[in-house]
Amino acid sequence: MFILPEKIKIIEVGPRDGLQNESRHVQEDDKLAFIEALQNAGISEMELTSFVSPKWVPQMADAPTIVKKAKHIGRQFVLAPNAKGAELALEAGAQSIAVFVGVSNTFNQKNINRTTQESLEALDPVISTLKDKGIFVRACISTAFYCPYEGKMDPDAVVALCKRFVAMGADELSVADTIGRANPQESYELFKKLKEEIPGILLTAHFHDTRKMALANTFAALQAGIDRFDTSAGGLGGCPFAPGATGNVATEDVVNMLDTLGIETGVDVKKVCEAVALIAPHVSRPIETGMYRLFVNGQL
Repeated sequence: MFILPEKIKIIEVGPRDGLQNESRHVQEDDKLAFIEALQNAGISEMELTSFVSPKWVPQMADAPTIVKKAKHIGRQFVLAPNAKGAELALEAGAQSIAVFVGVSNTFNQKNINRTTQESLEALDPVISTLKDKGIFVRACISTAFYCPYEGKMDPDAVVALCKRFVAMGADELSVADTIGRANPQESYELFKKLKEEIPGILLTAHFHDTRKMALANTFAALQAGIDRFDTSAGGLGGCPFAPGATGNVATEDVVNMLDTLGIETGVDVKKVCEAVALIAPHVSRPIETGMYRLFVNGQL
């Protein structure tokens, strides 16, 4: 018989992962209002933005301003793919920085023009410098289950990559089903293996809902002992370098599931939906998550 965690930490990724692939430009003030509303809902860890080239991800061009103007509540991450991004993030005042590498070589090459090994070698001195400055480092493991180009990933390769990041000084691992193809058995088995082989590290599950299995995968990860989850209000999201990947699992739906299981999150579902209502007019696709539909219909 499995024992579920009593308390779960929700890490909101909507302002960055949720909006990065949005085709309609979202204004800075609308992003800040979205962030503040999520904080008011009880979110104490959030991925705010990313310091990437505006040429490739124009939605994130306002990153320095977002970091400077957002209310500082809890731990706030920014994504920095390389040394230049990390330098700009620090200049803006970021205190927690996320880096990323895909298990898949092909995904890495299409994303950042480097193999997995080359990516690690480039990030090693970056992480070392960040740790010397007292910065919290989150390592995002992309394509941990499947790659849009290479197919199914070897779980041993995922574990090996995670161990490399731990050895480099990462404080947290966010392990992602980037294209939303994993099933609950795969979710349970990989996270159980990671918990066993890398004890003591903050371990976070990150699911996309491409095949509508993200909630099931979340529950499977809970069974494996995971107590940290990346979620995106409104189910916003997608990856410019992962064809076919849709949004992240919706914050409001995950929190509702956890509430019904009696698991504490500290997050108010209705207030998350109020935050979604603020951003909904500014994104290009309708938001149709389960709890948000109930909210819009006055049933929440």
